Amino acid sequence: MPRRHIRVTGAPEAPLRAALTALRTELDVSDAYPPEAVTEAERPPVLPAHDATDIPLFTIDPPTSTDLDQAMHLARKGTGYRVRYAIADVAAFVVPGSALDAETHRRVMTLYFPDEKVPLHPTPLSEGAASLLPDQVRPAALWTIDLDAEGRTAAVDVRRALVRSRAKRDYESVQKEIDSGTAEEPLTLLKEIGELRERLEVERGGISLKVPEQEIVARDGTYELTYRAGVPAEGWNAQISLLTGMAAADLMLAHGTGVLRTLPAAPDGAVGRLRRTAHALHIDWPHHMSYAALVRSLDPSDPHHAAFLQECTTLLRGAGYTVFRDGVLPDLTTHAAVAAPYAHCTAPLRRLADRYASEICLAAVAGTAVPDWVLTAFDALPREMAEGGRRAGAAERGCVDIVEAALLKDRVGEVFDGCVVDVEDRRPAVGTVQLESPAVIGRLEGSEPLPLGERLRVRLTQADPSRPMKVRFAPA
Repeated sequence: MPRRHIRVTGAPEAPLRAALTALRTELDVSDAYPPEAVTEAERPPVLPAHDATDIPLFTIDPPTSTDLDQAMHLARKGTGYRVRYAIADVAAFVVPGSALDAETHRRVMTLYFPDEKVPLHPTPLSEGAASLLPDQVRPAALWTIDLDAEGRTAAVDVRRALVRSRAKRDYESVQKEIDSGTAEEPLTLLKEIGELRERLEVERGGISLKVPEQEIVARDGTYELTYRAGVPAEGWNAQISLLTGMAAADLMLAHGTGVLRTLPAAPDGAVGRLRRTAHALHIDWPHHMSYAALVRSLDPSDPHHAAFLQECTTLLRGAGYTVFRDGVLPDLTTHAAVAAPYAHCTAPLRRLADRYASEICLAAVAGTAVPDWVLTAFDALPREMAEGGRRAGAAERGCVDIVEAALLKDRVGEVFDGCVVDVEDRRPAVGTVQLESPAVIGRLEGSEPLPLGERLRVRLTQADPSRPMKVRFAPA
């Protein structure tokens, strides 16, 4: 989902929200679906024979979420654990080759804007018939993953099943119950298993970015930026999803056909730019300390650390989708941040590739052939996902630019402390500056070569959400 979480409130006609609406128009993004696709989304699904509605599953999501992809139940099994993880079965609703299928291939993923989202599937499906809402019987891909006492995977199964979630939980209330000691065993095991999986992540060299949510608040005719750091339960919940994605990748690699989420190691230049950002934000990053160790040491509730964690998401920009078939494995099978093979399979309501990964895993466990409709779409899937990723990236960059311009719109002419974090190769007088406070990144244009990696006083020369280059600085 989005690498950066920005939330904006206020009236639709407010200047900031008007600029976001204009951005959606510019990107040709609309939540309106073709009528025939909406009609297809409202058709009854194909239901599986296996009934697993006796499992007391529950969901954990932000309180306002209604597109619920996953539900879980956690239990002890001998000296280890049993994780049951139900994933919405979108293939039960979407007919291959239909108008709805074609539209999802055009959209590729749900797009998140600070004021609203533009869904991959029509809302009657994504927030209704396919969503794992409480007390509703739904078709799902039901994963059963057994773990040993250290949290390592011991056995994996996935099959189609009817499921029924018992409760829609949110992170804050789950955290309060766990902290107060009033949580029932499935929630206490979320902490227990989550912490075991976090330790294994450190052991294998993986990194989970605890990126805080940014909220833009309108106050007295201007805007203020605040950060909301997540509670530990969000990280434990993410570990269950990560566990399932790793299990899916292993199944597909063993089966010889699959779609992986891959990420090569970050190039030195990208890490060097992050070091300059850390310097700008007064974050101590000793040369002997690894990137992973630094990230784990940060406190997302600290505004400078929060801003740095936002910038760490730039290292994920090299991620892509890699397909393989007929037992011919790709050269790169791992995701550098996960430090293991990994697949996207847990968010099919919001991401196209997950529907295909889920189908391959179901075939692998059942010992059946991968459906023809999966293989037919296979070769084009990485290109489609890349195009969808570019669209999502453009939306994210546009949103960040608009929000930063809104934050600074009344401060044109002011001087700020910053650090030059990037310089163009062909135009050394043009680059990027990271402000110390507020933690804004903007274009910097001077008349002399810019001092890369050094602190610099800069003057804000432009901050206009309606202009193509929204924020500009010059050396003071």
